[in-house]
Amino acid sequence: MIPHDRLHQLITRHEELEHLMAQAGQISSEDYIAISKEYSDLSPVVKASKDYLAMASEMADLEEIMSDKEGDPEMKELAEMELPDLKKALPALERDVEIMLLPKDVDDDKNALLEIRAGTGGDEAALFAGDLFRMYQRYALLEGWKFDVVSSSSSDVGGFKEVIISVSGKGVFAKLKYESGGHRVQRVPDTETGGRIHTSAATVAVMPEVEEVDIKLDDNDIRIDIFRASGPGGQSVNTTDSAVRLTHLPTGITVQQQDEKSQLKNRQKAMKVLMARVYDAERAKRDAVRSAERKEQVGSGDRSGRIRTYNFPQGRMTDHRINLTLYKLDQIIAGDGLAEVITALITEDQAAMMAEMNG
Repeated sequence: MIPHDRLHQLITRHEELEHLMAQAGQISSEDYIAISKEYSDLSPVVKASKDYLAMASEMADLEEIMSDKEGDPEMKELAEMELPDLKKALPALERDVEIMLLPKDVDDDKNALLEIRAGTGGDEAALFAGDLFRMYQRYALLEGWKFDVVSSSSSDVGGFKEVIISVSGKGVFAKLKYESGGHRVQRVPDTETGGRIHTSAATVAVMPEVEEVDIKLDDNDIRIDIFRASGPGGQSVNTTDSAVRLTHLPTGITVQQQDEKSQLKNRQKAMKVLMARVYDAERAKRDAVRSAERKEQVGSGDRSGRIRTYNFPQGRMTDHRINLTLYKLDQIIAGDGLAEVITALITEDQAAMMAEMNG
């Protein structure tokens, strides 16, 4: 049961913010932006809270009519007809409000940097990394997100040794963060004449894309190395020193960028990735503390463990974190079926948080 006084506090705060916004000329633009954001964030939960309180109040009134021994028989009959529908609808509305009241990940509204790296398995791992790239590209398209390659290192046989993508749009990190971890594929490679199943892997890292307001890196903490870009086999692909390597000295995090011909553009792209990686490292520390207090954390972003297996001979995808098995691998790897998997992960994570809050 949601404490009604908590909901009334939210409604009161929402009204206060509305009053403050009406006095726009008397507050600074910075304060107005902060107030309007809080108002906008509160609006959905306040609407749902009002609906829930109204329904709970109506149900209490009907139950009172039913329990009144000297009450009007016609009113009792009406109450008896309406009460079952309310009793059925109220729990669903209560759950919606509970979900809205869950602690919000501060990074959920951010865009994301998606990194895919081929792991064990040689050429087959690089081809699998390419499959994952196309899966996320299709999923982003279906979600209405922008999907821009920041840097890539292709394999000789196709696919990627490594690729970094900037994904931007509404709710990007909130959904993609569940993809961080080890992805394993089991299938018969095209080059395999004996029909043997090979196992290979790729690692996915999803990081919030951050601005300088989110994290401030001291210029003195960053070492910049400039060098000449090179292609496969060490051949020179650029006659100027345009490739950039940035090293964040306190953490040892290194980013290299050579996709652009312009040194300035490479430096800007490298800085974007460096900021995200340093911020992500700090986030991982916070998550480690939180997950130590929580037995299971679906959205922890821990990349050390295997999270999912794609078994092609059986047409099966298994997400090991929530023991979800779906026999629709073709749709999932094509990107069309990935939404179902991510929705299941979000639902499980919300259930775990609610269980934690309810003791």
